[in-house]
Amino acid sequence: MQRRVLALRRELRQSDLGFVGAQAIQDALRTECPHRRLPSLRTIGRILKRHGALDAVRRVRRSAPPAGWYLPEVAAGTAELDAFDVIEDLPLEGGPRLDVLTTRALWGSVCGAWISAAMRARWLCERLETHWRAHGCPAYAQFDNDSRFQGTHTHPDVLGQVIRFCLLLGVTPVFAPAREHGPQNLNESFNHLWQQKVWHRFHHASALAFQARSDRFVAAYQHDGRRGKIMRLADDLSQTMDVGPAPTAARMVIYLRRTDEFGAIRVLGIVWKSTRNGCIVWCGGGGFGGPTNPLLTGCAGERRTNSARQND
Repeated sequence: MQRRVLALRRELRQSDLGFVGAQAIQDALRTECPHRRLPSLRTIGRILKRHGALDAVRRVRRSAPPAGWYLPEVAAGTAELDAFDVIEDLPLEGGPRLDVLTTRALWGSVCGAWISAAMRARWLCERLETHWRAHGCPAYAQFDNDSRFQGTHTHPDVLGQVIRFCLLLGVTPVFAPAREHGPQNLNESFNHLWQQKVWHRFHHASALAFQARSDRFVAAYQHDGRRGKIMRLADDLSQTMDVGPAPTAARMVIYLRRTDEFGAIRVLGIVWKSTRNGCIVWCGGGGFGGPTNPLLTGCAGERRTNSARQND
């Protein structure tokens, strides 16, 4: 039977259809011997594998990296990370298109969603302040590369308002790699769930009703999945945005970037060179740039399977 299975595979390769899989071989055997007991599809597959007759190379599935692998403290579970993202252009019937600011904690179940028709940097800072007053400040706040988070790129070494606000509160901003899904999976998963359970499930008569429905979902989600969140409580959050840095203010901004084929990355209008090509690079430096305190002080390569930072 094994020799016949192998022979049929060679014959079927020259047939009009060209199907040579286990199902095609079993159908051919059934046509030849309709009353004979035939081998199952799994048995035919094992015969082909044993004799090296399979065309495709078996896919190697590697285990996913640990959560927060690019930040050692977060990966070790000793620091919390709040991830922020924006869902854009949700059309409200008879109203404007709305944007939604969402957040989800990595280790805890703390989350949030705020709706706005005009999402400005100052409005974002107010939402962050309200959220962190209620739940405490995390060690890290992760954003995508939206200019509303990062700031404009008109001049090199210029930090946006959201970055400065995080630094004043002692929260280290982290910017995910552009056009990559790994570090952003936490946001994308929560955004999909929020749209499925809030946006698509109900009819929203107004933006206020939309926000109220979202608030009820967020409260129920946090109550249902409450886990111990590792966070540093904010005892004294500033009421204004234009005060100087507090004594405990963060002094670091972290950018995760993938190097090009020449080992170069571009951050805040400056091109930096790395010895690693095509890998994710950890870039960080002083949070308040200046001639004597440069914004970017170095790069460190990261690997998915080894979260230990490797300095260039």
